[in-house]
Amino acid sequence: MKTNDIESDADYAEEAFTFEQVSELSGDVVLEFGAPWCGHCQAASSAIKEVVTENSGLRHIKIYDGKGKPLGRAFKVKLWPTLILLHDGNEVARLVRPTNSDEVRRLISQIN
Repeated sequence: MKTNDIESDADYAEEAFTFEQVSELSGDVVLEFGAPWCGHCQAASSAIKEVVTENSGLRHIKIYDGKGKPLGRAFKVKLWPTLILLHDGNEVARLVRPTNSDEVRRLISQIN
């Protein structure tokens, strides 16, 4: 599973964490639910990468979501991309379909 700060658009992890594993993550993490073929995900990709790069201590995990995928359903993800900001495994905030880096920065600022 890829968890580095910068990943290509196609680097969505197919084998996602379980909800229990996510709740055990420590520190600050952004879960990005989406799919590599999703136009909204592709459009948001550069804004997300820009902000993740600015926040080097932030863990970024891209999760390939889709119908019946348990982690996306546990978080009630309905639209892509959906960014979920976690602190010590607990959801702090979420952002659905960001269109620019300022929106992503506002999301990340909620952990500072």
